[in-house]
Amino acid sequence: MATTETAPAVRTFDNEDSLPRVPLPELADSCARFLDWCAPLLTAEQLAATETAVNDFLAPDGPGRPLHAELARFDASDGVHSWLDEFWPARYLGRRDRIALNANFFFLFRDAVPAPATATRTATPTPAPAPAATPPGDPQVERAAGLIAAALDYKIRLDAERIPPLVRRGQPQSMVQNRFLFSTTRIPGQDQDTVRVPYSAAWPGPSDARHVVVFRHGQMFRMDVLGPDGTPHTLPELAAGLAAVVAAAGPAPAPDDTAVGHLTTKARAAWARSRASLIAHDPANAAALEEIERALFCVCLDHVVPPDTLATCDQLLHGSAAGRWYDKSVSFVVFPNGRAGINIEHCGLDGTTVLSFVDELLAAPPAELSTRSGAQSHGRPAVRPVSFVLDAALRADIQAASESFAEFGEETVAVALSFPEHGADRSKTLRISPDALVQLAYQLAHYRAKGQIGATYESIATRQWRYGRTEAMRVVTPEVLTFAATMDDPAADPATRLAALRAAANAHVRRAGECQRGDAPEQHLWELAFIQRRQGAELGVPTASPLYESPGWLVMRDDYLSTSSAPSANIEYFGFGSTSGKCIGIAYVLLPDRLNIYLSTPRPVTAGMHAFADRLREALGELDELLTTGLARS
Repeated sequence: MATTETAPAVRTFDNEDSLPRVPLPELADSCARFLDWCAPLLTAEQLAATETAVNDFLAPDGPGRPLHAELARFDASDGVHSWLDEFWPARYLGRRDRIALNANFFFLFRDAVPAPATATRTATPTPAPAPAATPPGDPQVERAAGLIAAALDYKIRLDAERIPPLVRRGQPQSMVQNRFLFSTTRIPGQDQDTVRVPYSAAWPGPSDARHVVVFRHGQMFRMDVLGPDGTPHTLPELAAGLAAVVAAAGPAPAPDDTAVGHLTTKARAAWARSRASLIAHDPANAAALEEIERALFCVCLDHVVPPDTLATCDQLLHGSAAGRWYDKSVSFVVFPNGRAGINIEHCGLDGTTVLSFVDELLAAPPAELSTRSGAQSHGRPAVRPVSFVLDAALRADIQAASESFAEFGEETVAVALSFPEHGADRSKTLRISPDALVQLAYQLAHYRAKGQIGATYESIATRQWRYGRTEAMRVVTPEVLTFAATMDDPAADPATRLAALRAAANAHVRRAGECQRGDAPEQHLWELAFIQRRQGAELGVPTASPLYESPGWLVMRDDYLSTSSAPSANIEYFGFGSTSGKCIGIAYVLLPDRLNIYLSTPRPVTAGMHAFADRLREALGELDELLTTGLARS
């Protein structure tokens, strides 16, 4: 018997118009906060130069006032949801480097939980041809079929607006990003990319696509997953379709210079030129791109089992694009041993949205979710190759992209760490914010590994605002500097060290709260720079302000550590690439009973990352002991 689901009292997108607007900070307030935030990273001379640049920016005849006035005018315009409406496209779609590894991120899922023997099965109301037999106990096919079935259940509920709006700490969250989960593809452009997405003027409402694109051995296949009536194929039928893909792909990989997905790893303008060449070469190529771009999502059936968790994470982040289309918003990656994860194109999706999606996919056994979706027997899904017509020049372009990305991936080194003794529950027992504690451990470890405190970014979710996404928090405060110095001061007793730790943790919590309230300077000032580039001449600001070349702006944004968290019991690891030649990317999963971290950095500075990892283990233990002793004495 199929499971039933009660319709939520509030539908998925019902809260959007009533959510509060992102507050537009006052210009003077952002400038003052900017100086406060960058000051701990600057010398006295650098701070003085930055203060001069800020004063010039704020002067009555300076560039700040007309730029801010234009932003305020835009924010008040009809149809504008937020003053950040143009910021996000400029930030994400305007970047011209690779998005593979540089911008996309991944989650490694927890292992699948076997369905109980009594799991319900989808009823078959009318006879249908039996699906082809799947390889007995094939963990890859079974896991991939289960993820497809779960994603289809989610899509059907999303289309009907039966996904309850997320509520965090009593505040409804924006659900707009959920519209970018299906049939969404980034399209490369010469100057700025675009996004092909449903819920748009060109494609009103939910996606009406019925297929996914499956990758195997460097080949692409269209596989229908919804029947003509819009109901999903049954779980056995999905598995049979995937088995047909595996059989059709054959036992050996296709020639690397025929795998067009490699082109998605190129810098964006170069990929735009390659895409134009594909389309111009043969009409079949435009049709193939149409199949890929309209597909609900991608399913990547990798043919090699990574030897360990770190290699699995690396493959999820920057696996060979013979088996990827990095422009696709959602790509499920499934390995032959049944381990699985997801690669996400970041322009329309942040981690919190994808986490809630993944939590729903793994909330119940696939058979139960397939039943809830209303799956019906339609016979084995239609499967056919997605083929491109290539000449020698296009094949050479693909081969060059393949080799270039392989070299690029080799220049990134990663480490996977797990600390079962330092989960969120332990921090709460120690009466300290879990996020503040790990962030301070990062600072202390970096201070000891590299001999300095460096600029640190942390992503703060702000979906409580209309069309809210994230805010850029800068972690280093004066209290952080005092904390690190005190911890390494041999004259400081435990009480003094504990007081410095508590003060730094409290400062961290306060600053995170400022970001959540919209009281943060970086994105505001950054958007003013974007306005100057777009409209400076007409606003009387023909050249960029010296503020954006000041030591404060350059140093504060030159990350030594770039951090982001993904708290979900359904995620083992989360990861992304580093953001500069000296940066360590820190993606952490802070669970009740453990802390899992994926570190990444450029190869030339690998030694610093390994030193940081060693010092981090020490720092976490040292801070735990300090807090434990402090509680015992209180």
